Amino acid sequence: MGFFTEFFARPRPVETERFRNALAMLESMSPADRADIGIRPADFSRIAREMAVRSAN
Repeated sequence: MGFFTEFFARPRPVETERFRNALAMLESMSPADRADIGIRPADFSRIAREMAVRSAN
């Protein structure tokens, strides 16, 4: 039972929080903003992952 307590009590990695924040920022952009920089919703997870890794370094 100690394993489950440790599993749920452990803090999240910083990269996960940065990924969520980057993804939220991308999803909050208007379609016109997305068109200006040339990204599609299909690219959101890849871009957010790259943003999270870059800011961690």
